[in-house]
Amino acid sequence: MDAKLLEILVCPVCKGPLVFDKAAQELICKADRLAFPVRDGIPVMLEDEARSLAAEEE
Repeated sequence: MDAKLLEILVCPVCKGPLVFDKAAQELICKADRLAFPVRDGIPVMLEDEARSLAAEEE
């Protein structure tokens, strides 16, 4: 994922920072405990497409 894109992307729910999990191909919002998928290099920033993080994933 492009580093410049990561700098400007924020969580669509809380507008907080996101962390890229390269292995899982997800953008993680720690504040909302949501993981947004990255499909074919394109982040899917829809709340309906995000999965909730389990407590041990945080």
